[in-house]
Amino acid sequence: MLDQFSRTQLILGQDAMERLAQARVAVFGIGGVGGYTVEALARSGVGALDLIDDDRVCLTNVNRQILATRKTIGKYKVDVAEERILSINPNCVVRKYQMFYLPETADQFDFTQYDYIVDAIDTVSGKLSLVEQANRCGTPIICAMGAGNKMDASAFRVADIYETSVCPLARVMRTQCRKRGIQHLKVVYSQEKPIRPLEDASISCRNHCICPPGTTRKCTERRDIPGSTAFVPPVVGLIIAGEVVRDITKFNRGDR
Repeated sequence: MLDQFSRTQLILGQDAMERLAQARVAVFGIGGVGGYTVEALARSGVGALDLIDDDRVCLTNVNRQILATRKTIGKYKVDVAEERILSINPNCVVRKYQMFYLPETADQFDFTQYDYIVDAIDTVSGKLSLVEQANRCGTPIICAMGAGNKMDASAFRVADIYETSVCPLARVMRTQCRKRGIQHLKVVYSQEKPIRPLEDASISCRNHCICPPGTTRKCTERRDIPGSTAFVPPVVGLIIAGEVVRDITKFNRGDR
């Protein structure tokens, strides 16, 4: 029967589409990277999506985040994402967690329920906690490394964390994963050296904070406020979604 996923089924086949429909994927962080991951997974027919993010849409998100428009400013990202997902696939089961994931909040999740975990958050402690939880439960996970301060969308690669280079965040993650005895971790990282953002006080969030009322984690509290573009974070998010779909469906071009 013809439906919104028919063109995908022409590539993956019916059995793969059924596996996607039965899959439950958790996406931690639905900003510039995670938002596009959620979008692609919804459009691929994933049957259940858990969305974890405490943030509201801000005007400064509009340049790069698929959930951010002038109409969604001030709304919680998990609410905007849910509405968008259900407009694509009304049958998708959406679970929302309006919270900031940290090691201290890990016990609020049953990681054994997930078929895949996507890490699109920006704190090292949170990333390491997700990796440890995934490893403990035997759940596949893929992590986004640094996507800010980049211009070359073609420089991103999928690799094991111990095969990465250049990316400062990947370097920290390599060290910490080794200390924790984590032997393998699939990541998406860039081989481009980060660009140092311009120091322009007239457009600095530190001097002109416009975070929506009620925002609990303002960007002014961050050590560095990275620059970003409309085309780099989406590429990372779509690469991640592609890896999730391929792994869940066990797609192998040689089988076709």
